[in-house]
Amino acid sequence: MPMQLSTELGTIHVSDHCIAIIAGSAAMDCYGLVGMASRKQLKDGIAELLGRDNLTRGVEVRRVNEKLHIDLYIIVSYGTKISEVAHNIQSKVKYVLNDVIGLQVEEVHIIVQDVRVLK
Repeated sequence: MPMQLSTELGTIHVSDHCIAIIAGSAAMDCYGLVGMASRKQLKDGIAELLGRDNLTRGVEVRRVNEKLHIDLYIIVSYGTKISEVAHNIQSKVKYVLNDVIGLQVEEVHIIVQDVRVLK
């Protein structure tokens, strides 16, 4: 069900797919992130790295009491501090969704699926 925003000119419906694209794109701008991972189970202990055209497969959008909860499945770069990368992604995603769409994001959950060495 799309998110509904009311303005003085009418209502705006924003789909979960659109929210997921914006959240995934915002996360990809953060340092230390290799990419988004599939929400599916790991194959042979290795997370599937998604391309830019599949960002939404690594993002889950949920609504709890009309507030947004975003789950991001990510792969981080080896040698970066995972807690800092996760915090930066949380801040960026929350800011962008609030600034671009005007949504109230209550929580941004980060699920680190893998660590990769950049070549």
